[in-house]
Amino acid sequence: MPDLTFHHRAGPFSLAELAEISGAGLSEGADPAQSFEDVAPLDQAQAGQVSFLDNIRYKDQFLATKAGACITLPEMQDIAPSGMSLLLTRHPYKAYALIATAFYPEHRPEADISGKAVIDPSAELGEGCVIQAGAVIGKGAKIGAGTWVEPCAVIGDHVIIGEGCRIGPQSTVSHCVMGNRVRTYPGVRIGQDGFGFAIDPAGHVKVPQLGRVIIEDSVEIGANTTIDRGSGPDTVIGQGTWIDNLVQIGHNVKIGRGCVLVSQVGISGSTVVEDFAVFAGQAGIAGHLRIGKGARIGAQAGVMRDVPAGAEVLGSPAMPIRDAMRSMAALSRLGKTKKKSTS
Repeated sequence: MPDLTFHHRAGPFSLAELAEISGAGLSEGADPAQSFEDVAPLDQAQAGQVSFLDNIRYKDQFLATKAGACITLPEMQDIAPSGMSLLLTRHPYKAYALIATAFYPEHRPEADISGKAVIDPSAELGEGCVIQAGAVIGKGAKIGAGTWVEPCAVIGDHVIIGEGCRIGPQSTVSHCVMGNRVRTYPGVRIGQDGFGFAIDPAGHVKVPQLGRVIIEDSVEIGANTTIDRGSGPDTVIGQGTWIDNLVQIGHNVKIGRGCVLVSQVGISGSTVVEDFAVFAGQAGIAGHLRIGKGARIGAQAGVMRDVPAGAEVLGSPAMPIRDAMRSMAALSRLGKTKKKSTS
């Protein structure tokens, strides 16, 4: 159950309101006026709470739950516990996310410019901004209306940040043009020099990094992720892309719309990632590649060549997932054969 010391609960909501929020339909006989005060897991929920089921593996918990309502698939209504109201949808987890957000909306401080922030006189702040203690906003920076800059974040000279953004504590943003509704979590680094140098036996020579980082609308960037600015061309993060913690994105990388990058992914410079690609944890992508639309890169994959649109790859070096699974099975059989031959 959420600890209300840290989380701020709204509600209660009627069943009809929850249906409208989530886009779900009500089961036959459900009372639209029935009131609910919270969300809870199946095994902890009580009569005034809403739970959800989207995986048949939890069927036993569903049958035993005391939840007053459950968000689930239409085909589950025939086995639902007696007296339980159902919110029926083909996408229970999404519906749960919308309902949980209604009960626990993001808590935002009132608009305020802290006297302990350092703001250059030439910076422009939109209406309703929150600038908290220790934040630094550089010369000529432009911050859009309703944007929240948390403690000790640093916004560099001439950076442009759109409306409704949230810049996490101790983040740094330089050489960047950022859209609306972007969120960076604590410790994010955006716009620092890319890793560019000319190799020379007498000593490597740094190549000036003359590009920017362009971040489109509705991007989330997880804690301690780094996004290098371009070396000449810009580094671009497409609309609606979600980036987890501890991700490294090199200079000149172009990432499309709606991509997902899980923790510890690394993408080397000048790689192009098309829309809706997914990268599982610790995948590493070599430079100057193209990852096609909707491609799926498995955990710890080492990608050394282009990946076609819609392909699924795994392993290091990465290969089509079926080939990777066959290779793993063959290695397993070889190990067992060797063990038998030496015993």
